[in-house]
Amino acid sequence: MERRLTCIICPRGCQLTAQRNGDGSVSVEGNLCPRGKKYATDELTAPVRTVTSTMLCNDGSLVSVKTSVPIPKEKMAECMRIINSGTAHLPVKIGDVLIQGVFGADIVATQNKEE
Repeated sequence: MERRLTCIICPRGCQLTAQRNGDGSVSVEGNLCPRGKKYATDELTAPVRTVTSTMLCNDGSLVSVKTSVPIPKEKMAECMRIINSGTAHLPVKIGDVLIQGVFGADIVATQNKEE
């Protein structure tokens, strides 16, 4: 099956056409650099996403968070359940690990928050 993608790796935004071949390889057309081919191949074989969200703090406010590295796309909903069940204890600094080991990533703070 052929898929049309817009590469998001660099500002060029190449319009890619990618297809998974019978032998498991991926054919990619339209990329102007090697990163586009890797992006399309990853999207067809093992898509990943960085999750960004907010987490409840112990004072009832919210702090913005994200995964430290992209996680498998099919794990996003479960990652959100984990984030939503957690509580950040103030004070929090940018980069603080709030939850460890979520599908190979840590949940880290993306803002400073005082008590």
